[in-house]
Amino acid sequence: MEARMTQPAVLFPEAMKALYALHGTAEKSGLSKTTIGLVEVRASQINGCSVCIDMHCRFLKNEGETDERLFAIAAWRDAPYFTDAERNALALTEALTRIEPQGVSDEIWNEASRFYDERALAGLIIAIANINVWNRLNVATRQVAGEWIKSQASQTVAR
Repeated sequence: MEARMTQPAVLFPEAMKALYALHGTAEKSGLSKTTIGLVEVRASQINGCSVCIDMHCRFLKNEGETDERLFAIAAWRDAPYFTDAERNALALTEALTRIEPQGVSDEIWNEASRFYDERALAGLIIAIANINVWNRLNVATRQVAGEWIKSQASQTVAR
């Protein structure tokens, strides 16, 4: 497997900087790294972004996430491993990633609002929007899962 081209955010460092800044905003909203990671994996599963699935599962694993939870993200509704707050974050992720004609239903919105204050909810929406941008950049250009690790390793050696 070979990428069609260099990942666009790599070609435009200002885009990379903006996407990282957007991610940092979500992290400053009060959301846990785990919640952000779960929504990143779920949106990436929906969008078929192997790069982001690979990356964010590894990040979650490094943060202490269990295999049971990682294996069950795609089937979160039927798995006993997630909190109610995480379930609502995952439901909102699916609604925002698959934007349907009605948008996000009042039911999903109201449930998410029960678990997240306005600041955290804003951070959650930003995290979901941001991972969807990454997914689209990677899927369009057919980026290869695992290549980011090699790139990261070569940058570390070069420093």
